[in-house]
Amino acid sequence: MPPVFAHGRLRLYLLKLLDEAPRHGYEVIRLLEERFQGLYAPSAGTVYPRLAKLEAEGLVTHATEGGRKVYSITDAGRAELADRGGELADLELEIRDSVSELAAEMRDDVRGAAGDLRREMLAAASASATHVEDESWKAAKEDLRRARQEWKEQARRAKDESRRAREEAQQARRQAKEAQERAREEVQRIAGQLQEQFARSGGVLGSLAGAWLGGAPSAAPAGDAAADADRASGWAADLTPTADPARDLDRLLDRFRDEVRDAARDRGVTAAQVAEARGHLAAATARLGTTFGSKP
Repeated sequence: MPPVFAHGRLRLYLLKLLDEAPRHGYEVIRLLEERFQGLYAPSAGTVYPRLAKLEAEGLVTHATEGGRKVYSITDAGRAELADRGGELADLELEIRDSVSELAAEMRDDVRGAAGDLRREMLAAASASATHVEDESWKAAKEDLRRARQEWKEQARRAKDESRRAREEAQQARRQAKEAQERAREEVQRIAGQLQEQFARSGGVLGSLAGAWLGGAPSAAPAGDAAADADRASGWAADLTPTADPARDLDRLLDRFRDEVRDAARDRGVTAAQVAEARGHLAAATARLGTTFGSKP
């Protein structure tokens, strides 16, 4: 019999089944048997250890209902499904191929059994001079009829399963593509927000040495200087003071360092700007030294 699931694929398909709805272990086994039209049914020794491993990895969780564990997928499990959308689509195609191969094997077995039965019937008929159709002959004919009917039914079910697997694989590919588009749009949106934030930060950084530290902004127009002073007055207003002034000072210095570093990284820095920044920082250091050296 060909393998139904390649290495690690049963784990992915269990996540898919639990994403459809919470299920207990026996229901998962029964659903897998239905998906394969009775051609494959995993044992409890195959399914339960994998569910336990998924739970240990935080991908599923369980609740006890009526004395049985009902497993549900977690947000981490859904995230793995979304990340592996293309692999899940390939798995659906693999399942279709596995069903087809299993059906082909059963069809060959049925054909072989039917051929053997036909030869036995002909031999029995030749051995009988009167060719009397006794009860055993009738039973053999009925067995042959049932075998043919079973083969036709299995072939029909395999064809239906193959068609359904193709449709699900196509849908999975569409969903994966849509997820990629949404992720791309979200990245673009966040990038736009960061760009606006850096633009706003630029005015504050330019006025720190003047309005906050006491220096003069470098070559800024009068209108821009007023706007920078307004922005500097509200700089780091989101940092709520604590009961520890030393900790509050560390947070302000961290904010100052991060904004200056980000502005330099995003806009570039020249030797002249470094020299000018050194002057601003020297003035700020002297003024802050005076501030902290004075008595409260």
